[in-house]
Amino acid sequence: MSADVERLFKTYHGTLVRYLTRRLGDRDWAEEVAQETFVRALRQDAIMNERAWLFAVATNLVRDEARKDARRRHHLELLRAEVEENAEPEPEGVSAERAQDAAMARKALEALAERDRNALLMKEEGLDYHEIAAALDLSFGSVGTTLARARKRLAEAYEALQSEGGRGHAAS
Repeated sequence: MSADVERLFKTYHGTLVRYLTRRLGDRDWAEEVAQETFVRALRQDAIMNERAWLFAVATNLVRDEARKDARRRHHLELLRAEVEENAEPEPEGVSAERAQDAAMARKALEALAERDRNALLMKEEGLDYHEIAAALDLSFGSVGTTLARARKRLAEAYEALQSEGGRGHAAS
């Protein structure tokens, strides 16, 4: 079966990634979805219409992620409302600065691809690579790459937001 998946990969990988890149607007994420699609092909005993099957699985993976994303966003909004409701007041200058930093951090996190954001949040919650791989339907080997890329993109997004908001100014 391994040679069969290798043939599938050589035949369809390029077109599948192009399709997914157009669909998602993110080539790295498209590569990950394509990778997962081929992993699922490894688990199949027989695939009748290879191309249709691969594109259907990839499309379903994207759709499932969109549904999960909508549920997570709703849950995050509920948590945010709860935290804001129970937040204790801070000294005036400190709370405004912390609120601005927190807002920028949230915005930078939201700018990440869903999988990257989830991987970072799961790692922050103490999940190990095996757990993250299982939860996000990634191969174990791609978790480290996903986390490294996500950290880099988060830092870049945060720095860009600081520059835009004038928060990157030198102390006087």
